[in-house]
Amino acid sequence: MNNKYQRWVAVVIFFLFMLLHQTDRLLIGPLTSPIMEEFNLSEVQMGGIITGSLILGSIFYPIWGFLYDRFARPKLLALASFVWGITTWFSAIAPTAKFFLISRASTGIDDSSYPGIGTLISDYFPPAQRSRIFGFLQLSIPLGYLLGLLLALNFSPRYGWRIIYLFTGAIGLLLSLLIFFGVKDIPRGSSEPQLSSINDLETTKVQWKNLPDLLKIRSLRYMFLQGFFGVLPWQVITFWSFRYLEVERNYTPETISSTMVPAVLMIGAGYFLGGVFGDLAYKYSKIGRLVVSLAGIILGAVFLTITLAIPLEKVFAFRILLSITCFFIPLASPNIATSVYDVVLPEVRSTATSIQYFLGNLGSAFAPLLAGAISEISSLETALQTISLSAWLITAVILTIGIFYFRNDMDMMHAALEARASERFN
Repeated sequence: MNNKYQRWVAVVIFFLFMLLHQTDRLLIGPLTSPIMEEFNLSEVQMGGIITGSLILGSIFYPIWGFLYDRFARPKLLALASFVWGITTWFSAIAPTAKFFLISRASTGIDDSSYPGIGTLISDYFPPAQRSRIFGFLQLSIPLGYLLGLLLALNFSPRYGWRIIYLFTGAIGLLLSLLIFFGVKDIPRGSSEPQLSSINDLETTKVQWKNLPDLLKIRSLRYMFLQGFFGVLPWQVITFWSFRYLEVERNYTPETISSTMVPAVLMIGAGYFLGGVFGDLAYKYSKIGRLVVSLAGIILGAVFLTITLAIPLEKVFAFRILLSITCFFIPLASPNIATSVYDVVLPEVRSTATSIQYFLGNLGSAFAPLLAGAISEISSLETALQTISLSAWLITAVILTIGIFYFRNDMDMMHAALEARASERFN
């Protein structure tokens, strides 16, 4: 199988994995009520199940990252898919609330397995094409949410939540076989211009002593820091938006659905087109992707402010402006991910990505709780606006500072690769 065909086969498999994994992961939301009723769980206990999954996922991010930089990435991703299938099956057959808590929290192990996908993409595709590929793959997140909602609403009342989890668990097991046999590993750094002409490129593997060097990359430090704050709005908007529409805007379930479906689809469009815009900007400037990210953050903040100010009776105007807001919010995501690979050597990219995801999870873990506290004092609208705008302002400042160091850090990474290539030819 030639490399060009192989990489597109991998992209299709990765998209299927992310789409169906996100479907399984996000099913817990629409299936919350029947699960709580069966096990007689309180809101606090159900929240503890979700928190347990997030905590375990955060712990496993650096573990997965280091393993991906040391061993064959497709095999590890196949293992993650197998873990997804098994833990979901354990959730489906859980006889007690305690067993369900343990089995569902353990799904956090595979939730943190995505860094391997990112680094394989960075080795399959040259720098100028990466953001659009990331954007395409991240399109699976909102589509997975919609697919999960469809499964829950149409099949849960008829067959029960356990059958749905048995089905999605089986998908995880089947995909583990597809990944194991269908995705081929590739030497780290294969698509970098300095190394792409070397036919028998040897894979460089991460060493423990290399890890502290990541923190010496100044722009990477700022990208790590923006990740800590940047996910706060996502968690708040995702967790509280339905209740905000229901309680403070007095929308009916039908109105909420007609409002949220186009908004979620626009999030998907923002992921993909954000990657396309980032690649186009990269052709003109090395900092182009970060500029697109910064523009998305600023425009998202502006349109969220306008959207929340729309009077309650103007439902159509609110729906349109919310969709516009949702388009701008994800523009940064594929470009920040790609920018990390622009300053980090190939053998430590999974580790770098896992650190960024770990900090993002850590930073956003308490966002829903903070929003709830603010809403009790004031309103959910105030909570959504205060937390989101504050986080985006901090993120914009951090990214602006990071841009000043980005060119130099990229040049240093390229110089290291050129030196590596020269050693190989001499």
